[in-house]
Amino acid sequence: MAKPDALQKYKSKRDFSITSEPAEGGTPNEQARTFVIQKHWASSLHYDFRIELDGTMKSWAVPRGPSFDTHDKRMAVHVEDHPISYNTFEGTIPARQYGAGKVIIWDKGYWKPLGDARQGYANGNLKFELFGHKLRGKWALIKMRNAKGKQEAWLLIKEKDEFARLASEFSVIDEQADSVKALGMPSIEDDEGQADAEDPAEESEKPVSSSSGPPALAKAAKLPTELKPQLATLVSSAPANVDDWLFEIKFDGYRLLSRVENSEIQLFTRNQNDWTKKLPRLHKELLGMDLPDGWYDGEIVVLNDDGKPDFGALQLAFDDNNTRAISYFIFDLPYCAGYDLREVPLWERRQVLERIMQRQKSELVRFSSIFDHDPGEIVAAACRMGLEGVIGKLKSSTYVSRRSDDWIKLKCAQRQEFVIGGFTDPQGSRIGIGSLLLGVYAKDGKLHYAGNVGTGFNDKSLKALRKQLDGLVTEKRPFDGDTGIDSKSHWIRPELVAEVSFGEWTSAGHIRHSVFQGLRTDKPASAIVREQAVSPAHAAPADKTRSGKWQRIRNAKKPEKEQQEQSAAKMDSNADVHETPPADFNITHPERIMDEESGTTKLQLVRYYALIAPLMMEHLKDRPLALVRAPAGVSGELFFQKHADTRTLPGVSQTRDNLLPGHPGLLVIKKPEGLIYSAQWNTVEVHTMNATATSFDKPDRMVFDLDPGEGVDWKSVQEAASLMQAMLTELELLPFLKTSGGKGLHVVVPIKKRYDWDTVKDFSEAIVTHMANTIPERFVAKSGPKNRVGKIFIDYLRNGLGATTACAWSARARPGMGISVPVTWEELDKLHGGNHWTVHTAHKRLDVGNDPWKDYAGSARSLTDSMKKLGFKPARK
Repeated sequence: MAKPDALQKYKSKRDFSITSEPAEGGTPNEQARTFVIQKHWASSLHYDFRIELDGTMKSWAVPRGPSFDTHDKRMAVHVEDHPISYNTFEGTIPARQYGAGKVIIWDKGYWKPLGDARQGYANGNLKFELFGHKLRGKWALIKMRNAKGKQEAWLLIKEKDEFARLASEFSVIDEQADSVKALGMPSIEDDEGQADAEDPAEESEKPVSSSSGPPALAKAAKLPTELKPQLATLVSSAPANVDDWLFEIKFDGYRLLSRVENSEIQLFTRNQNDWTKKLPRLHKELLGMDLPDGWYDGEIVVLNDDGKPDFGALQLAFDDNNTRAISYFIFDLPYCAGYDLREVPLWERRQVLERIMQRQKSELVRFSSIFDHDPGEIVAAACRMGLEGVIGKLKSSTYVSRRSDDWIKLKCAQRQEFVIGGFTDPQGSRIGIGSLLLGVYAKDGKLHYAGNVGTGFNDKSLKALRKQLDGLVTEKRPFDGDTGIDSKSHWIRPELVAEVSFGEWTSAGHIRHSVFQGLRTDKPASAIVREQAVSPAHAAPADKTRSGKWQRIRNAKKPEKEQQEQSAAKMDSNADVHETPPADFNITHPERIMDEESGTTKLQLVRYYALIAPLMMEHLKDRPLALVRAPAGVSGELFFQKHADTRTLPGVSQTRDNLLPGHPGLLVIKKPEGLIYSAQWNTVEVHTMNATATSFDKPDRMVFDLDPGEGVDWKSVQEAASLMQAMLTELELLPFLKTSGGKGLHVVVPIKKRYDWDTVKDFSEAIVTHMANTIPERFVAKSGPKNRVGKIFIDYLRNGLGATTACAWSARARPGMGISVPVTWEELDKLHGGNHWTVHTAHKRLDVGNDPWKDYAGSARSLTDSMKKLGFKPARK
């Protein structure tokens, strides 16, 4: 226990008959010192950083939170010691108590001093290593010299190590905002590789981490019983930015995932069929290896004498029930040693996997190496080696259980039609023909020789083909120029068209590794030319999205009258975009289903945002925002993003000032094209904040989100909105209404920019509390499903600093793809729900547009008189 006087200051500030904070308690452990970071919504949001030393938790308040950027020096105000038992405190400190506000355990774990801890603390130069769920690696707390004020000012700084990351790339407080209370304590290892104090025997768990712990984005998690693999997308050529990608051999085999837990191993196909018993030798080999618990992703193959995958031999191995020759190449590690690594970038997952595989001595189970060749000719090199192709993987990609364009397939074989201009006689026991002489027409109208094909036939096709060829024999060579085998060839009239797959074109214009696929009768020979491969970023297939990965939006300028006529037409997958996106704009995966219920594709979503961009820009002007992205569709995992690399998002900029403490600049959509590029980036929702970037310290609106609980019908929501309008009007405010696109309604109140965020939020809470107290049978001021049963929660939290609300005209990431639309109060009774309009019916509202809010700009009122009417007094700052 700590000395009684060590916590005297802590105790003197608190009334433990009121607050649930612990007065004392906790067991010190000098061999495994703990740390905790508590996210604390007091008078202002901050992060309380506490480390165990000499029987108490030495504590600092960090207003902007920690940063992995070594250039960031975060202010840390030294505060009173706390008891060790405070490490488990999570809850709400009551009003009028010291530090009143919500507290969550944002991170926890162990810390190790780098040097003498007591001396470093006393000298104001404490360096240490953290082993938390979120914070890892080396850090320093440095006391500032000659700092003025009653409390000591220190700096929390990230030291340079493998965990350091630029703030422009990663913000830990923004991307990992939630509590870790429900998680166990993370692992800790010393330099000799010993396991942590909680379980010294868990040697097998250590490969997930280096000496500094697991990757920064690893999350403690139980091993799931099932895992669907990530699948690659077929593309026509390598990406332009090849340095951002890793390339592996495309194994000509079967996908196999291995689940390892407590020395038990199961083997699953990509469709989750259990093949453990089908692969007895591989199963036994894996059991004998020192593998940490986890999911291992790879492919099984049979290698031929040249060491290349042989798919035919693999099939034969299963047909003959002889799988001893099967090898297993492992290339990914989604789970390992009690951690979920799916959000960890690929290159880091591979580092962990490689460390594990380096310890193994197995000829059957191997680590899949990176394709070691010039990136500029990756595919050609693979083809020359006789491989099927390569797999490209974005180095920064996460692991997702679906097909993703972060993983791409580049196959060796190409395929197109050729004109048959001749043939050679068969040799040996072969019948019919030896090979076909092929050609393509050039711009000069002449048939140019393109090589021959002698494989892909059987006896039946050889006989049938020879019969057709004999009927077309001629003395005249159809090719322009010598073929090199003129003396061995029989010429025919160039009327037949063959479809042929092949590996590559030579510099002489001839094909290699060709295989005959069949004759084509749907195309005239005169139309056959050499097809030029186009890089994915510039391909422009036709409207039928199944014809390829890339889809160009047709965007020619149209006369105003024509645009108006088209605006009244229903959008479908073949409709033109009504507003003009950039001339070279392309959509990746236009066929991707964003919402199963409505069948909305990504193409339709992009076209929707192009359609309503002029209307939506009025609501986006100069407002910092957040994007809600749905790479796997609205039923998959959603990503809430306030920061991004705007170099890849034309029309989107980033504020120069750090408007939110502890955050880099915020996103602002400056031009309509920013909406379109955001949608191309799988953005479904666009949320805005309640202040503009130029006057961010003073909000210019309040938002009340009417969120119905279980059992509340739509009529009750409509009546609640009317009551809300009456209340706000009584306070001499002018409220505006819009559908939420979801279950409820949004009431938006323009205000003059005179009060700070806390005051506006507190006043909005007072309004909601008054409504809930006055009509308790209808309204509730507390969030949470249990509180809202049969009632409507009026969400005032949208008015806090950094909070956002779905922008007018934003689509919603919900089944049906509803949209948020401005309406008049007179239209309230006619609405059938918060999703009255959807992405597919927006065209019916275009003629009305923003007219319901035409008076919005001149309707801002000061809150001073409204506060007096409600008896609200702003807190003194």
